[in-house]
Amino acid sequence: MIYEMTVQVRVSNMEDGQKYYETLLNRQPDFTPHEGFAEWELLPNCWLQVAEGDPAVGTGPLRLGVVDLDAERKRLMDILHVEYFEIYERVEVPVRWATFSDPWGNRLGLFEYKDSESKNEKLQQVVRR
Repeated sequence: MIYEMTVQVRVSNMEDGQKYYETLLNRQPDFTPHEGFAEWELLPNCWLQVAEGDPAVGTGPLRLGVVDLDAERKRLMDILHVEYFEIYERVEVPVRWATFSDPWGNRLGLFEYKDSESKNEKLQQVVRR
């Protein structure tokens, strides 16, 4: 039985990396057990770890669901100076998605449900937990 998960990205400079991910996630880490390591619980039992070290090449992307993909792209470009990235969609796929990289080369992404009923249903699932 799987009951929890963690995903780790590595950054070569922890101070800059933690600031970057605090801005990306709009909050401070939930857990910083030691130097060179920070964790955010993104959803119940779903953790993002940022650790100081050599970034892994060719991994990801780690995609995060957002309510408004266009607004989030603008926010990341304005605040984190992320380069412009394309938003993709296909008729048969229920989400729009995009991929970008952090300054250390970790591949990240965002997605949003195209139909508001599905989006609201997903949001309610998180709120109920």
